[in-house]
Amino acid sequence: MKNVKLKSPPQAPKPAKATTRRTGPRSAYRRAEVEEIFRRFSVQRPEPKGELEHVNPFTLVVAVALSAQATDAGVNKATRQLFAVADTPEKMLALGEERVRDYIKTIGLYRNKAKNVIALSEKLITDFGGEVPRTREELVTLPGVGRKTANVVLSMAFGQPTMAVDTHIFRIANRIRLAPGKTPDEVEAHLLRVIPDHYLLHAHHWLILHGRYVCKARRPECERCVIADLCKSPEKTCDIPAPLVELPPQAISLAAH
Repeated sequence: MKNVKLKSPPQAPKPAKATTRRTGPRSAYRRAEVEEIFRRFSVQRPEPKGELEHVNPFTLVVAVALSAQATDAGVNKATRQLFAVADTPEKMLALGEERVRDYIKTIGLYRNKAKNVIALSEKLITDFGGEVPRTREELVTLPGVGRKTANVVLSMAFGQPTMAVDTHIFRIANRIRLAPGKTPDEVEAHLLRVIPDHYLLHAHHWLILHGRYVCKARRPECERCVIADLCKSPEKTCDIPAPLVELPPQAISLAAH
């Protein structure tokens, strides 16, 4: 009988070597530097406030939805009279799309926004018992409400530490290289990683107000910046930080540009 040569069992392929995936540019700041940046913001504005006028979570949802491609000051001017007569989903629905349009016609894209306000009011009534939901997943199901709007509502109405990336925050995060990213979602995720947890609740407003009044789009006013010595922006024109003092209340709540 001939010897039969048994075939060796097939060997399992070797596992690929683990590789580290880079998700994009890193922050230009060490952890201690980020801590100091937000410590100074907290001294300058201990209780930062959003500048959209509202009286309850529902009017906040409407105001933030209306603020897309519009200034806070312009939205406030239009919604003061609107919210005086319709501060609940039921009252807004009863008002009707045509009358809502009349109130907000000074705001850009007002026709589509009026349609969304009525539609979101109706959905709040039919799906949520007239109450504004407290989760991002539910909020983004409302017409005209995206991730940014949902994050603003969660933060301002319900005190949840979220990061709503608007044009100011997107610009600041990239300009000073705090949390570089190509999209608002990338910047949001990056900021949530680098900002210390104990500053996260107010970080959204600190960055917006800093971008609106100091690190302006056309020309940053570095001489008025409390983090000028820490800033790593190639655009900065000054290395001496402005005096770190608490701003008066009117400097916080002043109508937006």
